[in-house]
Amino acid sequence: MKARVHVMLKDGVLDPQGEAVRHALGTLGFAGVQGVRQGKVIELDLVGSDKAAAEAEVRAMCEKLLANTVIEKYSVEIV
Repeated sequence: MKARVHVMLKDGVLDPQGEAVRHALGTLGFAGVQGVRQGKVIELDLVGSDKAAAEAEVRAMCEKLLANTVIEKYSVEIV
């Protein structure tokens, strides 16, 4: 079973990488982009077949290591 974790900066937290991408897109002629938020996707290969247990375990991983919950939000998808 696989888990996919999406990690993004919380609303209100400055995103200098996203701003750099937005600026670069404008420079390349893509003028219609008002804002960019950059995040990360983490894919995990998990052993087991219990989706609920897997999701709970991945959420614990996020809280302890995969996301900085002070400034980042995350979502977990079991696929």
